[in-house]
Amino acid sequence: MTLRFLDILVIGFYFAAMLVVGWLFSRRVKTTSDYFVGNRSYPGWVTGVSLFGAQISSITFVAYPADAFKTAWLRYLICLTLPVSVLIASRYLLPFFRRGNVTSLFEYLEARFGPKTRVYGASVFLLSQCIRISMIQYLVALLMHTLTGWSVPLCLLLGGAVTAYYTIVGGFEAVIWTDVVQSVILTAGGLLILATIVWKLPGGWGQLFSTAAADGKLLFGEPGADGQIHAIPWGFSLTRKTFLMLLAVGVIQWLTDYVTNQEVVQRYCAAKSANDARSAMWLSCWLCLPTWGYFMLVGTGLYVFYKVFPDPSAAEMLSGARKAEGIVPFFVTTQLGPGFTGLVVAAVLAAAMSSMSSAMNSISAVAVTDLYKRHLAPGRLDAHYIRAAKIITLVSSLIMIGGAWWLFRAETMTLQHLWTEFQAILAGGLLGLFLLGFLTTRVDGRAVGIGIGCAVVFSTGMSLVALGFLPADWIKAIESRFDSYYTGIVGNLLTFAVGYTTARLFRSRPRDVTNLTLWTRNTTADE
Repeated sequence: MTLRFLDILVIGFYFAAMLVVGWLFSRRVKTTSDYFVGNRSYPGWVTGVSLFGAQISSITFVAYPADAFKTAWLRYLICLTLPVSVLIASRYLLPFFRRGNVTSLFEYLEARFGPKTRVYGASVFLLSQCIRISMIQYLVALLMHTLTGWSVPLCLLLGGAVTAYYTIVGGFEAVIWTDVVQSVILTAGGLLILATIVWKLPGGWGQLFSTAAADGKLLFGEPGADGQIHAIPWGFSLTRKTFLMLLAVGVIQWLTDYVTNQEVVQRYCAAKSANDARSAMWLSCWLCLPTWGYFMLVGTGLYVFYKVFPDPSAAEMLSGARKAEGIVPFFVTTQLGPGFTGLVVAAVLAAAMSSMSSAMNSISAVAVTDLYKRHLAPGRLDAHYIRAAKIITLVSSLIMIGGAWWLFRAETMTLQHLWTEFQAILAGGLLGLFLLGFLTTRVDGRAVGIGIGCAVVFSTGMSLVALGFLPADWIKAIESRFDSYYTGIVGNLLTFAVGYTTARLFRSRPRDVTNLTLWTRNTTADE
């Protein structure tokens, strides 16, 4: 399909606005503090909306509806545990990242365990972020390709180039303010799609919910061998998805995000005070939960819509003959009028670009602060490190585009499912590592190294299974005994248990841990 003139005008205006923002803020970047944390001056509401924008990516805008359209609401169960993780992180763990002029969260690891642990944490983060932004960019390209008929490489370059420009030249300040604007646009676009579905259904909301409920599309469940949706059981299991186990997956996933994700911690550091940072965390939480919910509802609504108004293309996406991630672009191109299509495309681009820009800025912050400045080129002027950060941001954008192209060529399950598995596998025991720092006083760098080694071996094995690089019989045997959704739980427990046991068995090396653990923290020093 070819976009109409009004749609192209809306999208062009959005791209132009983002370029102007990057240019305006480029003149305000004088130091690395400006480039990475915006001079630590933001109120809670700005930081919170920016955090919300960073977490609502095209994975939310396209993959959540695709998952609900093809299956049910199973993956939303993971989202519901976010307040638990935010409560723990905001109350107990935030102060460790607010003390001093911290730029990277991995500075804590060096203070607690030594430089090698810091390098490991930074390296795992860089790898996982490169994969994440590739997935986001893939979904943007899929939408643009569907809407315009332009070649996939061109679609990849358009979104990637504009995002790279304002992130490179404007730094964190451009990122955080574009996040605020993009959050408004992406929310409006999602609501427009849902409102259109309800308006066009003969029975409106009642028909949507009654049809979805009758077909099991509102269950926390997944398709069975009979093709019907069945609710998952309640108990504990490592071999299949259960209600309680997915709640545990959610707590681990969000704690990992709020404790070991530089994108999030960077915003803690950018807030004016610890109270502003806490307000930002809770504001983002209460914005994210309903937003994820209504994007899942969009997918359910699309299922009902195409059951009422059958279409061969939608049927192919439901059956798996075509990728389910195409369902939102297909609906937008065939059901929305001129101008509205352009608004939704701008909304999807906003969702993607807010996450990609945050990720690229955090990649450059970690690469420069934890690796380049700390080990490769210490003692240089700020101007040198800003240039290095811009080069690294550019390289990360090229990696993002290349990874997105690979995903486009690959045969995958739904992206929401794939991303949940990758998050578990690529965590590398990072949460367990940070918890060893926060919750113990005797564990040293040597014990942590052994714990990390065990987690890496385990995560590597699960990565080989997920990617299909092991013999088919081995993969089948492992998958019959262990669901890869639980890789993150086991990997983090392994890091913590092995590290703690090693420290108990061997004499630990003396190290000053004042204000580095929950037991040695001076609460009067917290901001």
